[in-house]
Formats: sequence, C-alpha cells, structure tokens
Amino acid sequence: MSAATPVIPPGLRAGRTALAVAFMLQGTTFALLVTCIPEIQHRYGLGDGLLPVFLAAVPVLAGVGSITSEQLVRRTSARAVLRVVQPAVCLSLAGVGLGDTLWQLALALGAFGLLVGALDASMNMLGVGLQHRYGRSIMIGFHAAFSLGGILGAAVAGLGSHDGVGLPVLFGTAAAVIAPLAVLTGTLFAGPAELGDAVREAAEAAARSVPWRPLLPLCLAMAFAYIADASVSNYSVKYLTDGLGSPEDVAKLSYLGYMVAMLFGRALGDRAVQRFGAVPVARGGAGLAALGFAVAAAAPAAWAGIAGFTLLGFGICAIIPQVFAAGGRLFPADSDAAVARLNLFNYVGFLVGSPLVGAIADGSSYRWALLAPMLLVLAVLPLADRFAPAPALAAPAEA
Repeated sequence: MSAATPVIPPGLRAGRTALAVAFMLQGTTFALLVTCIPEIQHRYGLGDGLLPVFLAAVPVLAGVGSITSEQLVRRTSARAVLRVVQPAVCLSLAGVGLGDTLWQLALALGAFGLLVGALDASMNMLGVGLQHRYGRSIMIGFHAAFSLGGILGAAVAGLGSHDGVGLPVLFGTAAAVIAPLAVLTGTLFAGPAELGDAVREAAEAAARSVPWRPLLPLCLAMAFAYIADASVSNYSVKYLTDGLGSPEDVAKLSYLGYMVAMLFGRALGDRAVQRFGAVPVARGGAGLAALGFAVAAAAPAAWAGIAGFTLLGFGICAIIPQVFAAGGRLFPADSDAAVARLNLFNYVGFLVGSPLVGAIADGSSYRWALLAPMLLVLAVLPLADRFAPAPALAAPAEA
C-alpha cells in the first residue's frame, strides 16, 4: 500500500483558498488594464509611437518592485507585503482612469508596475511556501485562478465598452469592489502558525546556486513564450480595433478567448503530459501557438482574429508550465532555485515583447508585427527535447 496522504490542517486549506482568490483578483485587475489600452490611448492622446515606451516601462518597474518586495519579505513576511500591495494595485488602476495628461498616466502606470512586481513576487512566495507544506504541486491551480480572473476582467471591460462606460467609472468601480475584497481575503492568508518555516526554507532553496548552462534552453523557451503572451496582452485588442476595424467591445473578446483557452489548457495540461509526454506536448503547444499567430495575422475580420488568439492561448498554456517542470527535473534537489531563475525570463519576455511588436506595427502594420512573435514561438520546437528529463540528471531524483 502507498503511504498515507498527509493531513492538511484547516487553516492551511483556508490559506490556500484565500491565495487562489488573490490570484483571481489580480487576474481581473490586469485584464481590465490591458483590454482597455485603446481607451487609455484616446483619453490621454497617446500616440502609437509612444505607446510601446509606456508599455515597456511597466515590466521594468515590475522587476524593481519584485526585487524590493524580496527585501521587504525578509523583514516582515510575504503575507504582510501581499496584504498591503494588492489593495494598492487596485488604487493605481483607478488612478490610470482618473487622469487626463501624460505625466499623470506615467505616474499611475509607474505605480501600477512597481506594485504589480511586488504583488507577483509576494503571491508566488506565499504560494511556494504553501506548496512546500502540502508536499505536492499546487501552483498550477493558483495560475489557473489568475486565468479565471482574466476572463472576468475582460468580460467586464467588454460590457463597459458596449455600454459606453468611461474609464473613470469603469476603473474606479472595479477598484471600489476589488480593493475591499483584497483586504478581506488578506485576513485569511496563511501565516507562521500554518506555514512554519516553509517560506524561509523555500527562499533559502531558491537562493542556492545552480549552473546556468543546462537551464539556458529552457530560459529561451520561457522568454519566447512570454513574448507571445505580452503580444496578446498588450496588442490583441488594439489589433482588432485599429487593424480590423472592430468595435471596442467586440475587440475585447480577443483577450477573453485567449484567457478562456489558457484556463482550459491548464486544466487539461497535466493529463496530456501524462498520456503523451512533455516533449510532444511542448512541440504541439509551440506549433498551435504559431498557428494562432498566423490565423490572427491573416484574419479578414474580427471573428477570425479572436479565433487566432484563442488558438494561441491553447498553445502557450502548454509551454510555460512545462518549462518550470523541466527545470525542476533537471535539478530535483534545488528545484526552487531553478524555478526562480527561469521566472526571471518572464520579465525578459514582457520587456522584449511590447517594444518589439509596437515598433514593427508603427513601421508597417499589426499584421506584420504579429509575425515576429510567431517566429520566436516556433523557435521553441528545436528546444523541446530539453523538456524531457536527462537520464544523468534525473537519476539522483529517482534514487
């Protein structure tokens, strides 16, 4: 018989549920911002040439916020940081909707970027600590909750655009609803009584040194996947409105379809890997993502563009979790350290994706711009062999 399943204390279960809600609220907030980029441009008179600069500044500042958050967590706790920054992110979203000059937009987006970085770091630290206590993988569920929030946020933005709701009302109302929910959810986060030293132990493991060379192919795959993700997040709605002449409420279905596909893909991804293996799933995901870009770029109308971005979501969702899993298999004794290094290329992808697509679109068109991330995601195909465990490195884990 197998070993008995460890008993999970009720407080730990409540903390897991609360953190999943926090991920969902953040997915909602993020989706509201990125699906309203055309409205933000109109409100502030932001030209297409300057838009990539503003969009690129957000991940740069998010990286700063993430590093700062790590220092704050050491002095306090991941729970304490998360309790403060998540409501603050909601307020910064409201600030984006309330201003009317470029310096006000820069200030609000700057605050949003810094706070989102701190939020991302503290949420994942707390999630890793919970996973450490559970003794099994639960992180994918948190990211699925983020996708669910993204669906909700995109749907709300679409309804607001259809009814002619302005950004001050849309973002202000969202902040007024989400911020109190974030405060309430924060009271249920797992703390020292439930986690013990799990967060500290996970952080110490992540700080241990692992060699870069075996991880580099996976780092590239992660960067390419997040370049594709950044392209959809920042430009799918704008492509449908400016490139395909779609109404803004319909255009928001592009991001909604993408997030629905991500959610279903994450729900089914583990079963696909168990049945077919990590390498075929990664290759199939890369091929499907590239096909999604091609369909979107060649779309004659909005419905085809939405279909393309939905296909893209199914493809990308298969790649990103398998990058983390492959890194963990390479270094089973230091999986947290490997995952921490791979996660850096999340920010690299977002930093490269927005300026790349924006610059090409400004010089030609969004159709041509979508071909750049398509080619990069195809570059995952020759890297897919690295998603399989190497026998020499996997042996210690089996032992």
